[in-house]
Amino acid sequence: MELEFLGTGAGVPAKHRNVSGLALKLLDERNAIWLFDCGEGTQMQILRTTIRPRKIEKIFISHLHGDHIFGLPGLLSSRSFQGGEEPVEIYGPAGLEKYVRTSLQVTKTHLAYPLQFIELSEGVIFKDKQFTVECMLLDHGVDSYGFRVSEADHEGMLQVDKLAVLGIPAGPIYGKIKQGQKVTLSDGRVIDGKDFVGTSKKGRVVTIFGDTRFMNKSSQFAKDSDVIVHESTFNKNEAKLARAYFHTTTQQAALIAKEAKAKKLMLTHISARYLAKEAKELEEEAKEIFPNTQVAKDFDSIDIPFS
Repeated sequence: MELEFLGTGAGVPAKHRNVSGLALKLLDERNAIWLFDCGEGTQMQILRTTIRPRKIEKIFISHLHGDHIFGLPGLLSSRSFQGGEEPVEIYGPAGLEKYVRTSLQVTKTHLAYPLQFIELSEGVIFKDKQFTVECMLLDHGVDSYGFRVSEADHEGMLQVDKLAVLGIPAGPIYGKIKQGQKVTLSDGRVIDGKDFVGTSKKGRVVTIFGDTRFMNKSSQFAKDSDVIVHESTFNKNEAKLARAYFHTTTQQAALIAKEAKAKKLMLTHISARYLAKEAKELEEEAKEIFPNTQVAKDFDSIDIPFS
């Protein structure tokens, strides 16, 4: 599980930051990539990575401001040209399907794969044996959502080497041992399956917020996240401006991460007025409240290990 930042800027593209785009790479888990937001130029950013558009399985759009969706029709079109044939599920607020289908219709673009649109409402929007995705309505003037991606716990691995040492051959008995049952062998020995199953691993959690004002309930939504990705459009002294423009400051985002007991905070949606030195200052502000904070740059890649 890995996060790769394709665009970390706010509002309009800049030389040093493209607008919003984020890939959650689940190549080991399901040989797929999930995309969060798709601002203008996202497919050009992808060309500078190892991401293959045909691997994109799901796209989550936080809200319908242009810096989060203007790249979507082009990316979908290019995916078709590049051999993508598998369906794509697109999750977003009301109006997103109309925008995409109108763009494709007007440009007479034919896709070689089907699109499925899922209109967002609060709660669980996707669930299978591996992952659950929930969304929460934020405060941004237009409907804007945060997404919580929770991985199912990983069961402990059967310790085949230990069984081999005891001369226990592979077969149906392995299934009972894997379930932690007590098993009587053909020679009369009794073994406890729990002694031959490794430690289970708690599933990882990633919470990705769209554009929003500070909200107290965000920390509960992001509780115990391994990584929180949160916007940071304004510095700590601009709380009034942040509220007026429906955005968040560095220290407000850091407070959410602290209250959520998260492991790491990635700040994104950085205004173009903050260059390298100023962006570092944003990071230091947030670290005053939540030390494990990093201001994301375009093409940063963050591995999300098991705890």
